[in-house]
Amino acid sequence: MSTTDLGVEGGGEQAALTDFKFDRKDSRLVMAHLLFSFGAVFLGATAGLLQVMQRSGWITLPPWLNYYQLLTAHGVLLALVFTTFFIIGYLFSGVARTLDGKLSPAARVLGWIGFYMMAVGTVMAVIVILTNDASVLYTFYAPMQASPWFYIGAALLIVGSWFSAFGIFAAYINWRRTRKKHSSPLFAYMAVATMILWLHASLAVAVEVVFQLIPWSLGLVARVDVGLSRALFWYFGHALVYFWLLPAYIYWYVNIPQIVGGKIFSNSLPRLTFILFILFSVPVGFHHQLNEPGIESFWKFLQVVLTMMVVIPSLLTAFSLLATFELAGRSRGGKGLFGWIKKMPWKDARFFSAAMAMLIFIPAGAGGIINASYQMNQVVHNTWWVTGHFHLTLASTVLLTFFAISYWLIPVLTRREFTKHLNKLAIVQAILWAIGMFLMGGIMHIVGLQGAPRRSSYATYGDHELALTWISYNQVIAAGGVLLFIAILLVLYIWVNLLYFAPRTEKTIEYPVGVVNEQAEHPPKILERWSVWIGVSIALVLIAYTIPIYQMFMHNPPGSLTYRSW
Repeated sequence: MSTTDLGVEGGGEQAALTDFKFDRKDSRLVMAHLLFSFGAVFLGATAGLLQVMQRSGWITLPPWLNYYQLLTAHGVLLALVFTTFFIIGYLFSGVARTLDGKLSPAARVLGWIGFYMMAVGTVMAVIVILTNDASVLYTFYAPMQASPWFYIGAALLIVGSWFSAFGIFAAYINWRRTRKKHSSPLFAYMAVATMILWLHASLAVAVEVVFQLIPWSLGLVARVDVGLSRALFWYFGHALVYFWLLPAYIYWYVNIPQIVGGKIFSNSLPRLTFILFILFSVPVGFHHQLNEPGIESFWKFLQVVLTMMVVIPSLLTAFSLLATFELAGRSRGGKGLFGWIKKMPWKDARFFSAAMAMLIFIPAGAGGIINASYQMNQVVHNTWWVTGHFHLTLASTVLLTFFAISYWLIPVLTRREFTKHLNKLAIVQAILWAIGMFLMGGIMHIVGLQGAPRRSSYATYGDHELALTWISYNQVIAAGGVLLFIAILLVLYIWVNLLYFAPRTEKTIEYPVGVVNEQAEHPPKILERWSVWIGVSIALVLIAYTIPIYQMFMHNPPGSLTYRSW
């Protein structure tokens, strides 16, 4: 295999590179991240099943286990642990594939340091959750207080991910040294953008954990500023959504075109899209705090405006992907206005699961606009509507796309075949997931509009007539949760087979990386000048946050004492 031409014009991707094999050292690094993420999926899904069945009244939990333990484990393991490990493993794989065919030694070392720090931090946090000393939910800000070991574990998870980010940057910089006149490969470019966003956003929650929550939980300080704690968390918490979504976008932009037999529509549009996400996904955390005191309405409204700007790169993505799919379908003989749709590889789970994710993202995105609207947020704030939206975005759009990635990434690593039987099971899994999420996430939206609260194990408001109707909705939500758990067991069965039991093959197992359309223009050099975009991003954050945080320091009360509700 020749790798000397991997960084040429058109984004650096070579469709002819079908005999790609990972360097063993790179393969071990990627596989370690994937395996850890799979364990988090199983534990997190089990906690979610028990939690939703308890809330519906189907089961009664034993005295040593409670609803809020399960809710915390479910959120932390799936929203933080699974996503972080899987994303970093996937990004390392794509960077190795598109930058000289392997990672640089520095990237590997930094990747392993990051992996072990994240793994140790996760184990520490999960142990404390299971001992019921950290039932503070996925949103672990003050005034709820956990054991210091939970916060120390969270800090290790975050800081460890920074080492992995530096590993990706090291591989990118090593490639750029000898190819300064070329545009970087599209996958590598997007991986760098994703980790820049992650570093920028996670710095705030690291400050919250290290300088507020750890000293507070250790008893070194008696009080903590709750308003500041929540502001720092949501500075991170909303951008976290895009840390989940951007790797899914990478798959849609870069990998799927090769799977559908098409070409990447544009080499510049995806890069611009990711730059816009860096700019507009961080300085918008206040739209999670629209109904909270201590923040002037002007600053909330400003961040609502910035939030709505994120719609632009989402619409650019929809346009670019549909153009890619339509050109591919028409090249296969699709006729008429929508004839190209029939030519898509609907029987290929690598496409089908991701296509289901894209379709679910349409109502999920619409719900997000409602959540961020200054007036409409008052109707849905802190209700199950928000939980339903969360499950349509992370638990459907992101997870289904990650499942699709795993169906070819694991075979590339293990040299085992994704057989027709496993492919059919994967399609069934995606259909089950969509049905289960329709029952659970869809009904959560409905009952949320009626006022059913989130973060509560049980709420009838003194047997109020309206609140009693929520009980029947809970039964449907629980049924959806059972279907989703069955779908999780299916995907775990597929993963175990791809790891250990599927037949080994000497055939080429493709790592699908699309080629940019020959008619696409060369990307402007300004898109590769990261210092410019990082600087603009920091400027937007300073505009959006400087005065509100100053006011928190100057005018807020001295803070909250320790508060434990379990």
